[in-house]
Amino acid sequence: MLLALDTASPTVTVALHDGTEVLASATAAVAMRHGEQLAPLVERVLAEAGARPADLTALAVGVGPGPFTGLRVGLVTARTMGHVLDVPVHGVCSLDALAIEAVETGVVDGDFVVATDARRKEVYLASYDGRGVRTSEPVVDRPAALATGRPVVGEGATLYPDAFPDGRSPLRPDAAWLARAVAGQRVPLVAPEPLYLRRPDAEIPHAPKAVLPDVTPTP
Repeated sequence: MLLALDTASPTVTVALHDGTEVLASATAAVAMRHGEQLAPLVERVLAEAGARPADLTALAVGVGPGPFTGLRVGLVTARTMGHVLDVPVHGVCSLDALAIEAVETGVVDGDFVVATDARRKEVYLASYDGRGVRTSEPVVDRPAALATGRPVVGEGATLYPDAFPDGRSPLRPDAAWLARAVAGQRVPLVAPEPLYLRRPDAEIPHAPKAVLPDVTPTP
């Protein structure tokens, strides 16, 4: 069984896939509380499917791009579970999961982009072909610099309709589609490391500069 989770957006999402179909999935109702909600959602999904952690054979986790704090919660949880259970942990670009959902649900039928909220009045964006295959590396920039008339999947179009007038659903990653994408070998698998496109908001402060002694000669 594959446990999938994503914390790259303001909401936490978890799903369990048995290799054929999604058995259970859940998404947090309240945004921006990743640390409080992830573990209970994992327990809920396993319980709904009648499964135990020992039944898991692999984990899949969204690696972003996304905010530093949210990504850290999901990736640390996935890596810890993988280590304890001795099962592989696969990383997936969170934008790729959105792209696969858009293609499989028929909301796009040609080239499109995925744009998600990067805060600071910026978006994360990548381009895809009609099969949901990524054709460009993810970038972060202001919407005006990335504006396009192509269909735009993700929250970026909702937040910045002037730059992205042809907005389409889905808006945020869904672990159920992340699980389907991995089970169906529809997305590249990467190391479970965070995909940061800029430095985290919280940085370790630098050591203060040394103050040189006053060596001005006296008259």
